[in-house]
Amino acid sequence: MGEENGEAKIVDVSVDGEKSVDNNSLDVASVDAKVKVFIVFYSTYGHVLAMAKKMKEGVDSIEGVDGFLYQVPETLPENVLTMMKVPPKDESIPTITAAQLSEADGFLFEFPTRFGVMAAQMKAFFDSTGSLWKTQVLAGKPAGLFVSTGLQGGGQETTTLTSITQLVHHRMLYVPIGYTFGSEMFTFDEIRGGLPYGAGTYAGNGSRKPSELELAMAEHQGQYNANFAKMLAKNKDK
Repeated sequence: MGEENGEAKIVDVSVDGEKSVDNNSLDVASVDAKVKVFIVFYSTYGHVLAMAKKMKEGVDSIEGVDGFLYQVPETLPENVLTMMKVPPKDESIPTITAAQLSEADGFLFEFPTRFGVMAAQMKAFFDSTGSLWKTQVLAGKPAGLFVSTGLQGGGQETTTLTSITQLVHHRMLYVPIGYTFGSEMFTFDEIRGGLPYGAGTYAGNGSRKPSELELAMAEHQGQYNANFAKMLAKNKDK
């Protein structure tokens, strides 16, 4: 269940080679012309953060789509985090509120597993979205899931399956990647996290970092979900 601390600089990767832009430093309203995909995550030691950044690169590589990184509020007290030797949160990444979800056209929700289900911090965030559920303001918006587990049998599939219920009650559209990642989905050459449900990584005892293959799958999921959000947004405008 451990994660390695990841680098936290966030940049918008331009597809035409122009100067990169820090999307999280922009007012969301300033890019209203583009489709907005929120990458909402909880990361303890940095594994999920590293994958989230790669997903953002994938989202930003799709023309007309912008990705925004957001972390959910921490629920553990500081003294517990200190005992767990959890590194400080990156303050350059804003903490999201439930109300902000209505601004997005699509989502990627990412979190580590805890005993085969989503981490309590992410569950607490979903529990705070009651007013959005009441009005069904998120209905029809596409959402993908990604998980990090300590071991191969640590619950990547069960965590994803039990998390889909959060999307169902908001009537969001769950978007798995299936086998669109190609032949790499079938490789046995190395240990790899990730499923048809979404990308994934293994943390091991905390010393293992996301592999290049896992990061590539994360980037692919960002691209896949961004294209899906873009397609739905275009149809909505017709």
